[in-house]
Amino acid sequence: MTRALVLTSSILDGNSLALAEHFQARAVEQGGLEVTTRDLIADDLPHLALPELSSWQVPAEERTAEQRELATRSNALIEELLAHDVLVLAVPLYNLGIPSQMKAWFDRVMRAGETFRYTEKGPQGLVEGKRAVILAARGGQYAGTELDSQTPHLKSMLGLMGIREVDVVFAEGLAMGEAPRKAALQEARKAIDGLIQRLV
Repeated sequence: MTRALVLTSSILDGNSLALAEHFQARAVEQGGLEVTTRDLIADDLPHLALPELSSWQVPAEERTAEQRELATRSNALIEELLAHDVLVLAVPLYNLGIPSQMKAWFDRVMRAGETFRYTEKGPQGLVEGKRAVILAARGGQYAGTELDSQTPHLKSMLGLMGIREVDVVFAEGLAMGEAPRKAALQEARKAIDGLIQRLV
């Protein structure tokens, strides 16, 4: 069975959460897709600080009790990522970027020697055989414009880890009136339905 890890990151009871819920509901209906969800707002991961970063650079057998505790957070998130076949990112657009809570997650799973490594030819991803889905909810219309810095940022971070097969479902214009909002969400739900059929 295909396993999907769904990450939500909205501080509001908003549209990206609705897309994630639709993905999960359709996955259950379709069958063949086991879904795990992680709410990055509820997790409340702190911004990455030097003590935690330093704990990764100390051999496990040499870590202090504090370093072991700090390293456990990142280790657990990486193990969870590696245990799934598909990573689903439900992402609102905040000030043209990703929520800081999602950035805190990426800061802990993007670890040299764990999910990528440096070589003479440049960085090489170590997370192989996986794919990602981005469920992007935006108030305005940004896809395909210079203002959409979020999509290439996410693809670059995923690609650094070796996840290069990425599907993006956009729901845009969500703050431009009720009719455009409903139409955009309906189109996004249809795209998710078709995507799930391909995932299983």
